[in-house]
Amino acid sequence: MAKSEVKAKAKSIVKAKKPVKAKTIKVCKLPKTELLKYKTLLIKKREQVGGDLSHIAGNTLNKSAREASGDLSGYSFHMADQATDDYDRDFSLERATAEQKELYFIDEALKRISDGTYGSCLSCSGPIAKKRLTAMPHSEYCIECQTKTEHK
Repeated sequence: MAKSEVKAKAKSIVKAKKPVKAKTIKVCKLPKTELLKYKTLLIKKREQVGGDLSHIAGNTLNKSAREASGDLSGYSFHMADQATDDYDRDFSLERATAEQKELYFIDEALKRISDGTYGSCLSCSGPIAKKRLTAMPHSEYCIECQTKTEHK
């Protein structure tokens, strides 16, 4: 292929592609009093979840299996007791993971309050219902978009 043919082909490829538009979030302006109310809710929730997480870590995750069971003797565990202890430990790890995720969502909601995008759905950019924000102040999506993401 000659250089002119290559250039012509490259130009046609570049022209064929349309520019991709960046998705913009419409800002649903909430009054400052409401933002303060939601920020207070988020901070209280963060303190509660952080306390729960430290409680889980202190009682379960920072102890050995022998300490957690309360058996400090030199004898071995019974298999059924060890299975129960392992189950309890796994359950606590799952709870700690869920608490950590909730802390992340709360922190992201606090960032959105600072950015001025709090109260807007991250998917459709529509407003999130105030009842939903009161119940779950760290909500990222409106009810319709949350339903769509859960059914995927």
